[in-house]
Amino acid sequence: MTMTAEAAAARIAVRVELGTRSYDILIGRGLLDVAGSEIAARLPGARAAVVTDRNVAAAQLPRLAASLAAAGIEVVPVIIAPGEASKSFGMLEHVVRQVLAARLERRDVVIALGGGVIGDLTGFASAIVRRGMRFVQIPTSLLAQVDSSVGGKTGINTPEGKNLVGAFHQPELVLADTGALDTLSPREFRAGYAEVAKYGLINDAPFFAWLEANWRGIFAGGPEREHAVATSCRSKAKVVAADEHETGERALLNLGHTFGHALEAATHYSDRLVHGEGVSIGMVLAHRFSARMNLCSPDDGRRVARHLAEVGLPTEMRQIPGELPDADGLMALIAQDKKVSRGTLTFILTHGIGESFIARDVPPAEVRAFLRETLEA
Repeated sequence: MTMTAEAAAARIAVRVELGTRSYDILIGRGLLDVAGSEIAARLPGARAAVVTDRNVAAAQLPRLAASLAAAGIEVVPVIIAPGEASKSFGMLEHVVRQVLAARLERRDVVIALGGGVIGDLTGFASAIVRRGMRFVQIPTSLLAQVDSSVGGKTGINTPEGKNLVGAFHQPELVLADTGALDTLSPREFRAGYAEVAKYGLINDAPFFAWLEANWRGIFAGGPEREHAVATSCRSKAKVVAADEHETGERALLNLGHTFGHALEAATHYSDRLVHGEGVSIGMVLAHRFSARMNLCSPDDGRRVARHLAEVGLPTEMRQIPGELPDADGLMALIAQDKKVSRGTLTFILTHGIGESFIARDVPPAEVRAFLRETLEA
């Protein structure tokens, strides 16, 4: 068999069940080379805008463009600056106007080729251009493959906080080429791994134990990588199918994110702290805060911190370069979290590894005291 045929044979398909808006997540090596045929089979006759950043364009765009051309799909590239700063109103306007200038129609498709920033920005643009265009995710980072590309949450950041402006807009297809992850920097791959670990910590203790034993294979690109991505996607697909618009159970996917998003805002979405690093620290803080509230054993927090540190992720706020706000400043950022309801704080806390739950009406004084103690320590 050719490499493409071998990749097709090893492909894993995960279905996101949303009635008439259901779609497939395809996982495996070599999917960029067959993206054109996969898209053409689902969206015959469509033209395509491909939104990507300069770094991903250099590494992956030629393969995708060749695949699309071979399938007879006309391509309009939209290449933007890399980094979290591109999730902005200004860049959203730029992408929208590029799609309009290309005279793409509602039945055409906007393709996100890149990591979480590209997926979130492109998804939001496709949700609002012509009141909704078709959208395909081709995530090229581990974080995007296991988290942000699945489930239809799109958006941009504002000075007030992360992802506070956006829309739910489901893709038609997700193509997760695990071979594309070979080009990631070690830091970016580790950051994505935090989201993989999250799925074990939410409700799958055996998966977390498997990760503790097998993480090296994931990093090395062995079959463990496809297993980890597929397990994560199945977990997220199940939650999304049950609670598409995050009115209940889907909030569990934000384990570690309330603390993490506040830390990202505190560092102005700079390279001082990338998203997965914030989630890593946030998950450790969530377990420690749960222990402080006598909800779980302190040993759980130590176990989480030990594993995340072993793979090279930060687990302490003091590991973030530069100055951070004090406890009051962090509380002001937490108050902007999307899970805040009628001014009351909602956190994802835990009774132990794999036993996370939604905690409503968390006392702000307890959170403030915990942050103060942690910062002082």
